[in-house]
Amino acid sequence: MNEDALTEAVQEAGAVELLLIRHGESEGNVAATEARLAGAEVIAVPARDADVNLSVTGQEQAKALGAALARIAEEFRPDAVVSSPYERARQTAEIAVETAGWPVQVRTDERLRDRELGILDRLTRMGVEQRFPEEVERREWLGKLYYRPPGGESWADVALRLRSVLSELNNLGTGHRVMLVCHDAVIMLFRYVLEGLSERELLDLAATTSVLNASMTRYVRPAGQGPWTLESFNVADHLTEQGVTVTEHGGDTSVHPR
Repeated sequence: MNEDALTEAVQEAGAVELLLIRHGESEGNVAATEARLAGAEVIAVPARDADVNLSVTGQEQAKALGAALARIAEEFRPDAVVSSPYERARQTAEIAVETAGWPVQVRTDERLRDRELGILDRLTRMGVEQRFPEEVERREWLGKLYYRPPGGESWADVALRLRSVLSELNNLGTGHRVMLVCHDAVIMLFRYVLEGLSERELLDLAATTSVLNASMTRYVRPAGQGPWTLESFNVADHLTEQGVTVTEHGGDTSVHPR
């Protein structure tokens, strides 16, 4: 499929609004920060990546998100809420929807899951440097978009998943509003796909911006077809307004190819 055909697949008639939510702070986010500050090689996560729960702060963020969503007029509320099946995302979605009082069922889709890290899973940057120095060199050579750790995924692999999600959203029919609860890398790659960013534009964004926990990113196309317009990105005002801690747990900012 050529580039024009891919663009048409994203722009076909379908949903009129996409609300992208990053999950609230997770116990894994906290453990990763603690490991980095301690100079540890391994992150002491409490469970496999798919089963890591929200932290106490993450639960508060999800409730604050729900309170903000409750203010959306009924005619503008999403009529579909789809979450990554990973616990931290699913919990965020369910807490937010319940707090908002929306009569909608949270569904899950494994294509919205976080990027799989393969042999680098649970390792800090120091851990990767000490145990797999050849992978550090390979990643620096290829850059983050195309580097795939053994047993894991590249960002390009994740983008392929998201293209199929968008194709299905276009088949819903015009007028639908959809909320997707997912992960920071997934939201970055939605921007890459929806806006047709170049590799450099994507990596420049990733190097300078961290998607905040429980933040909202909104795309609209009122006619239900054609290109998407980024209405807002990485908004977390609803957290500060309600006195909830804003947390920033981003990835490695060394993302450009050498």
